[in-house]
Amino acid sequence: MFTKTTESDSKYAALEKMTVNELLQNINAEDKTVPHAVEKVIPQIEKLVTITVERLKSGGRLFYMGAGTSGRLGIVDASECPPTFGVEHGVVVGLIAGGDSAIRKAVEFAEDDTEQGWKDLQAYQITNKDVVIGIAASGTTPYVIEALKKCNENNIVTGAITCNQQSPLALTAKFPIEIVVGPEFVTGSTRMKSGTAQKLVLNMISTSVMIQLGHVKGNKMVDMQLSNNKLIDRGARMIANELNIDFEQASNLLEKYGSVRKAVEQYKK
Repeated sequence: MFTKTTESDSKYAALEKMTVNELLQNINAEDKTVPHAVEKVIPQIEKLVTITVERLKSGGRLFYMGAGTSGRLGIVDASECPPTFGVEHGVVVGLIAGGDSAIRKAVEFAEDDTEQGWKDLQAYQITNKDVVIGIAASGTTPYVIEALKKCNENNIVTGAITCNQQSPLALTAKFPIEIVVGPEFVTGSTRMKSGTAQKLVLNMISTSVMIQLGHVKGNKMVDMQLSNNKLIDRGARMIANELNIDFEQASNLLEKYGSVRKAVEQYKK
């Protein structure tokens, strides 16, 4: 039987009567439980990461789909892949119910649209080389579920990140991840523990996929985009340490070749 634990009553009562310190201590106590919930589903995450690596190695792409907080979290993770790992824009794509305007302001009833999710994917010429991961704390978002059903019909790999067991979304996805974090501190406020759990899993997915694809060497982001002075400085230090040369020489190499990887490779030739 499907039960929305994400909507269950908080274990805490009379929140408005708590002191600021009590509120913070209790929120923190609940937050501490999230990594343990994620740890329990590492085997599920591993299966989804493995198939995603296979698809991306074959020229496929990774799509995240969600509504509200879930959609925004997917967009954040997708948007950070190009600068962090140097992959092209469009290799990891975040879609949100209601379109880009919903990133900042909620679009009423967008998550209830049963057809728009598939339309949004079709705009990217989705193929069976791609992977689509639906994100929904409740596991009941129509925008996401119906899109995944169409993906299944078209032999496209489907995954899910949800915080309820045996939800319609988890039952639809071929590779579901079910992180059961229990009732929220504020009843039903899934931007809290559920959102934290989703963010942790998204970090795990994208980071492990990109490492498997070769975008990290040792423990360094050798393909990162040099989009600000902090990253340029970091890149030069990475080169200096790797090649055992001084910082000025490393900076010159970085400026010449435009990336840590290319600078190191060219110097070693």
